[in-house]
Amino acid sequence: MPKERGKGFGIHRAMDTSGAILGSIVVFLLFWFLGFDFNSIIVIAAIIAFLSLIPLHFVKDEKREPQDITLRIGLKNLPKSLRLFILISAIFALANFSYMFFILRAQEFFAGRLSIGMPILLYVLFNIFYAAFAVPFGTLSDKIGRKKVIVFGYLLFSLTSLGFAFFNSLIAFIVLFALYGIVYAIIDGNQRAYVSDLSSEKLRATALGTFHTTIGLVALPASLIAGLLWQIAAPNMTFIYGSVVSIISVVLFIAFRNYFKK
Repeated sequence: MPKERGKGFGIHRAMDTSGAILGSIVVFLLFWFLGFDFNSIIVIAAIIAFLSLIPLHFVKDEKREPQDITLRIGLKNLPKSLRLFILISAIFALANFSYMFFILRAQEFFAGRLSIGMPILLYVLFNIFYAAFAVPFGTLSDKIGRKKVIVFGYLLFSLTSLGFAFFNSLIAFIVLFALYGIVYAIIDGNQRAYVSDLSSEKLRATALGTFHTTIGLVALPASLIAGLLWQIAAPNMTFIYGSVVSIISVVLFIAFRNYFKK
C-alpha cells in the first residue's frame, strides 16, 4: 500500500492485536472460571499457534527475480536518513522496556486471585485501545506525515511512564493502560511504515530486517536496566527512567528533523 502505508501497517497491527485480545480473554476465562493452571493454558496456546500454520499455507507470494544483494552490500546502501531514524528508534527502544513491568506494577496493588486476574484484564484493555487506534493513527500519519505522529507517540509514552511512576489506584491503572495501548497504536505500525518510506523498494526487506534486529538487540539491555532499577532503587524509578530516555529520543528526532522525509 505505497500511498496508504501507515493505514496498511495499522491494519496489520490491529488484526494482530485483536488476536491478543481474544487470547487474553480466553486465558482469563480459563484461569478465573475454569480453574486451569498456567501450564495447561500454555499448552492450549501452543496448539492454537500450531493451527495458525494452516491458513498461512494458502498465502501466496508474488514471483520475483532473485537480486544479487549480499547482507554487507544491503546494509551499506541504506540511506543515511534511515540509519539515523533506526538509531533514534533504538534509543526510544531503550525506554520501551517489556510490557511485563507495567503488568507487575499493577499486580503490586492487588491481592489473592485479583493479583493475577486484574493484570490480565488490564492487558486486555491495553490491547483493545491498541487495536482500536492502530488504523486511525496509521491513516493520520498518511495525511500529516509520519514524523509528527511518531514524535507525539514518543512524548505520550514519556507521560504515560510518569503516570505509572506516581499513580497507583484502580482508576489510574485503567487510564494508564488505555494510554499505553494508544502509545503502541501510534508507534508500532508507524515506525515500520516510516522505515519503508525511507528505504528503496529494492532494499525494503533489508531495511525492515535491520530495524527489527536493532530494536530486538536493544530490548535486552532495556529490560535489564529496568529490572535493575526495580530491584536496586524502586519500581517507580524504572518508569522515570523510561520517561527520561523517551524524552531524549523526542529531542533527537526534533533536532534532526530536517534530515527526514515528512
